[in-house]
Amino acid sequence: MSVDVHGTMQGSIGGGIMEHKLVQLAREKLTQLALSSSLHRQIHNKKAPQDQSGMICSGEQTVLLYPVRTTDTPAIQQLLTGLQQEQTGTLTLAPGGISFEANKLPAQDYLFRQESENEWLYQEKIGYKNHLHIIGSGHCALALSQLLRPLDFCLHLYEDRPQLNTFLANNYVHNKTQVAGYAELQTLIPEGENQYVVIMTFGYRTDDVAVRALLSKRLRFLGLLGSQKKIEKMLNDYQAEGIPPEQLQRLYAPVGLPINSQTPEEIAISIAAQLIAVKNAK
Repeated sequence: MSVDVHGTMQGSIGGGIMEHKLVQLAREKLTQLALSSSLHRQIHNKKAPQDQSGMICSGEQTVLLYPVRTTDTPAIQQLLTGLQQEQTGTLTLAPGGISFEANKLPAQDYLFRQESENEWLYQEKIGYKNHLHIIGSGHCALALSQLLRPLDFCLHLYEDRPQLNTFLANNYVHNKTQVAGYAELQTLIPEGENQYVVIMTFGYRTDDVAVRALLSKRLRFLGLLGSQKKIEKMLNDYQAEGIPPEQLQRLYAPVGLPINSQTPEEIAISIAAQLIAVKNAK
């Protein structure tokens, strides 16, 4: 979270009274020109032998108050440019200042290491950590794109009907790709733990082509929209053909949490909730 001397802030560190107190503390330090950083631990348990925060919600946190320096300006500008251009990179924060390296990814999304109050290192992967590939651009895809745009997904849309009104109207995704056929997805969509796919084309035949193109890929999530009857027929056909059961078990079908959704917006909510549950699973 960033805070200025007037209390204007961007971002969040959890909300509630804890965040409010730390924002006030940051303002006081800036007003008093107390421009030294501080690092301390807080435990939200009144039975803790030390570092009690006064809260009882359990858990703990390490809080860094870091006054941005003039010498940090070039790194912050590089960071802002990288975000605007949808680049990935590594943000590093240490006692010596802030640095940002575009197109260089850290080994993990977040790293914090502390030797003492004056010896510590924080690193974070900047940019989109997860990619969602939406296959088909009908009304449900449009609603899903709008819902997921503010979340931690880079959105890719694929369609074989480039003049479709909902394809043209979808300004929420980051990338649109016109395909001649959905068999092309086999080479267009990469494998990886950060790759998510939801298939929602206009019919059984195109769904089948897309599923066959992606079923053997190592993806974090592969979901298929459709009625229970359509899904059962498709899976029965695949089993009869000898497609390995472990591949079929990885398919989320029908995709979305079972909340009796009816409208495109409700269907989008059910799918988004399932995506988030998989993304945040330990």
